[in-house]
Amino acid sequence: MIELQSTYARTTQIRRGILKMTPGKRILILLLALSPLIVHAQVPIAADTLIKKLDSLKQKTDTVKQINNINESAYNENTKLTPRSYFLLLGSNIKQEFTQPFHMKRRDWGKLGLFALSATALGVFDEPIQRNALSLRNRSSTVRKTGKFISNFGFQYEIYSLAAFETYGLIFKNTKVKTTTLLATQAVVTGLLVESVIKTLTGRTRPNFYGEGIEAQPTFKGPFANLSKTANGKRSNSSFPSGHTTAAFAAATVFAVEFKNRPVIPIVAYTIASLVGVSRITENKHWATDVFTGAALGYLTGRQVSFNYHRFAKIKNDRAKKAQTVTLNLQYHYGQLMPGLVMKL
Repeated sequence: MIELQSTYARTTQIRRGILKMTPGKRILILLLALSPLIVHAQVPIAADTLIKKLDSLKQKTDTVKQINNINESAYNENTKLTPRSYFLLLGSNIKQEFTQPFHMKRRDWGKLGLFALSATALGVFDEPIQRNALSLRNRSSTVRKTGKFISNFGFQYEIYSLAAFETYGLIFKNTKVKTTTLLATQAVVTGLLVESVIKTLTGRTRPNFYGEGIEAQPTFKGPFANLSKTANGKRSNSSFPSGHTTAAFAAATVFAVEFKNRPVIPIVAYTIASLVGVSRITENKHWATDVFTGAALGYLTGRQVSFNYHRFAKIKNDRAKKAQTVTLNLQYHYGQLMPGLVMKL
């Protein structure tokens, strides 16, 4: 009761003090009282603003430096992926992948030209590689069993391995492992979307499309030819590029980038992804250039997803550093209202 009376008395004194003030002072006191709310209302960053910043940072040269200087502090409570930020980044990844040709510079076009020349040169050997791989598979039961297992386990491998990593991260509360696993799923989704569009535009025949006694020909039939199906219900003109290889290299690249300080992880990741690609050739599902292009697409997608996350982390961390650490409040001392400062350290 004594405490309640004391609080009531202080409140009465403050009210009387305010009533004695001029209107100008009252407005100033009101603004000072509301200032903490105003300050904190400015801290959140809108979704559309974040997307614009992610896209604008894409043109800056500090991206490579960010990736080359990744440290454990990049994965914290401020930058962890929530359901909202996950889909926000996924949308940004997809947008950047499909709009990349409109933002390419001379150096980028040079790299694309070099890749096109390499793929064209490899394309000359598509048929010999396919014949030799098929011959090796027919002669060796080990190649048949191993290739079939890896090829059929391709997408399941992605699901099981990523689920295992995510479970590990949750159990041991390892933010980096959890974040990397979620980024890998983004890379797989983004890469497969791009791969599906390329399949639709190219319509390349698969090597197993041709029956016995007919020499397989890597033919491009053009847009929407991949929608046609064979008698058994499978799509025959959907060879270029390899989806299994794209997904495998997309996930592998994310782990290789995020854990590049542990050389064994990139080696294991790329070895498994390469085995998936080779198995698609020995199983007569794809041409060598399909696998080569799928690997390149997966690699570029994986790096783009990692780059985008670290842009996101940079924006979030910079935002946290710039957040107000000093707020204003009102205190009543010696019969007068006095402004005060609260500093967060």
